[in-house]
Amino acid sequence: MTKVLKIFSDATLEAMEEEMQRDPSVFVYGEDIIKQGGIWGQFKGLHNKFGDRVRDTPISETALVGAGVGAALAGGRPVVDLHYADFIGITMDEILNQMAKAHYMFGGQGKVPLVLRAPDGVFPHAAAQHSQSLETWFVSIPGIKVVIPSTPENGKGLLKAAIRSNNPVIFFENKKLFSVKGLVRDSEVITPLDKAEIVHKGEALTIVSYGYFLGEVLKAVEIAEKKHSSRIEVIDLRSINPIDEETIIKSVKKTGKLIIAHEAIKIGGVGSEVAAIVAEKAFDYIKKPIIRVGAKFSPLPFSPQLEESVTTSSKDVLAAIEKLLV
Repeated sequence: MTKVLKIFSDATLEAMEEEMQRDPSVFVYGEDIIKQGGIWGQFKGLHNKFGDRVRDTPISETALVGAGVGAALAGGRPVVDLHYADFIGITMDEILNQMAKAHYMFGGQGKVPLVLRAPDGVFPHAAAQHSQSLETWFVSIPGIKVVIPSTPENGKGLLKAAIRSNNPVIFFENKKLFSVKGLVRDSEVITPLDKAEIVHKGEALTIVSYGYFLGEVLKAVEIAEKKHSSRIEVIDLRSINPIDEETIIKSVKKTGKLIIAHEAIKIGGVGSEVAAIVAEKAFDYIKKPIIRVGAKFSPLPFSPQLEESVTTSSKDVLAAIEKLLV
């Protein structure tokens, strides 16, 4: 097996091409994906290869998701691009009351193999309406899966698995991740939709993260390990609905210390849920208070200086590590 260096947008484009070639019921539509190739280039050239299975649409996220639910129930496998996840609130009725519940409401007779691609996260100087991490909203909705890739390889693998799933999947892909380079296997890549990955093994403490911010965590870990001569365990959640409790609990029982770090706002974030899980199921193993790292409770300012004061980075992760290793 060999690996090839690719940027994230190209790795997910490969996933789309491979799945559309494999299954003629897969199709994709969204805003500007023919003319522009997707805002991040993640759909470039698809229309030339697959014709009407790739479609541009009017600007209506409500119509996009509603049509996707209908197409999925009718036997298609739509991939719907939301352009920016910041607009996902417009589609909440379709997601919450239709997409997530159709299988249940029809007694298992209807399947909704629908993928929503939702570029989210902080993008430099994009300001309050185009630079948000909203994935936490979907942790408590039964009937959907929510995955968040952190590398080109698991971006490709998670997208392929999502397209093959008979249940709806929201695929949050950080806007900054599209240009990130990483090694991708040249063989088939399928990443489980419900399994976390230990990306760095250690015994001193556990850090749980996901998405683009995992890179910030690994930067902090590299610095801390050199300073303290300790090994830190890092878990990439990959899925936040469901959360892989088993992998987290096993790691915390080994290390006794836990940090949860993400780009999203700390209050009510995924870190809160992970902390609660550990408090309920591994409390007796915790040696020091659990620490959450996340953005401040504020809309994101446009000003670079103010933006930096609200967002979080590897510096905040490193400060949290220092508290637990001293």
